[in-house]
Amino acid sequence: MKENGADIMSPEKLNDLVARTQKAGADHADAVFFTGNSSSVSWRLGKLEEMERSENSDLGLRVIIGKNQAMVSSSDMSNEALDELVGRSIDMAKNTPEDPYSGLADKELLAMDNLPALDLCDDRNIDEETLKNLAAEAEAHALEIEGITNSEGAGASTTKGSITLANSDGFVGNYSSSNFGCSISVIAGEGTAMERDYAWTSKRHFEDMESPYKIAREAAERTLKKMNPRKPDTCEIPVVYDPRVSRSLLGHMAGAINGGGVARGTSFLLEMMEKEIFPKNINIMDNPHIIRGPSSRPFDAEGVRNAPMDIVKEGVLKNWILDSTSARQLKLKSNGRASRGTSSPPSPAASNLYMEAGTLSVKELMSDIKQGFYVTELIGSAVNGITGDYSRGASGFWIENGELTYPVNEITIAGNLKEMFLNLTAADDLEIRYGTDAPTIRIENMMLAGS
Repeated sequence: MKENGADIMSPEKLNDLVARTQKAGADHADAVFFTGNSSSVSWRLGKLEEMERSENSDLGLRVIIGKNQAMVSSSDMSNEALDELVGRSIDMAKNTPEDPYSGLADKELLAMDNLPALDLCDDRNIDEETLKNLAAEAEAHALEIEGITNSEGAGASTTKGSITLANSDGFVGNYSSSNFGCSISVIAGEGTAMERDYAWTSKRHFEDMESPYKIAREAAERTLKKMNPRKPDTCEIPVVYDPRVSRSLLGHMAGAINGGGVARGTSFLLEMMEKEIFPKNINIMDNPHIIRGPSSRPFDAEGVRNAPMDIVKEGVLKNWILDSTSARQLKLKSNGRASRGTSSPPSPAASNLYMEAGTLSVKELMSDIKQGFYVTELIGSAVNGITGDYSRGASGFWIENGELTYPVNEITIAGNLKEMFLNLTAADDLEIRYGTDAPTIRIENMMLAGS
């Protein structure tokens, strides 16, 4: 059976594969099938650089015999290949070391019915000509802006796919998703005085994308503001994170509350469950059910029912991010946060993770800063997941008397994430855009290493 030229497996066929695996000797089994197609164009200086189209399908089969488990994958969906896949997976499972925490998700946690409708797939077909026009328009608008001297190129893409999951406890689920994107990167200045920046839009539905004109303006304005940067003296100051980079702080927190790392004891938040790790006015959610959300899903990669979940409530850490294996290690229950590919077992991952908006505008957030730094870009990473020590290269703008003044680059900001979290203030400009999102964030008393 084929869809858009790619081999596909229906939920019924995937369920049959699981049954065949049990007949061959598996105690338990599950199978996941991904299929998708994508088109993209690259456009630079008024010319088409590249046009790509791909179609793919990939199957993963997990076999559990006692406490032994094995994962095998295949892109060949023929009956002969599936027979070989079943036999190989059984042989591998019999010869792997025991894992006392392996196994399917607890049956009572499975999302057997009443799945949420999340509107993740736009059925319209966007052809390569439309993608080319989007990219060309974005670049043309950017190059018309005074001060922009060159283009690093524009691009546009469309992707559609589906995920089907079946297991030997009777779960069978399927959902489809789409994504449409457009991006542009431009240059200002000449020789050694050049600066670059970018902008992009990415949405589940084509109609929700920002216009090529808007992203062109954003890329150009960001680039022009970076001209003639300076390097301030080393100091200890408040640091304000633009939403582009404030989300990285949530990423560090997500790594620290990942059930796998917590079970291994490799987290700087290991002993902080039900303790205050942020100020009392900070709330952080993980919500897989945001309509058209960038990381939304109606069930997790083990078929477990998921739901919006407090990560931090009034500053207090409330939940780890758990799949079944990490939950068993911690003597807890999965909270529906499993993710997986086709060649490895499930592991914990957040969905739409975000810090709720605060009450201050960005202007109010910065109004009392006499001297400070506004970060727009982070370079490199030296973050210790065990101690929370934090050091990153950065660029952005100097803050004087609550206002952005001159651009700054080639500096380093440093602190410890435990202290940074406790000294954090959130602005009111949250936008759900990336899948891990935060508003503009202010951190008090960070070290800046400059000249």
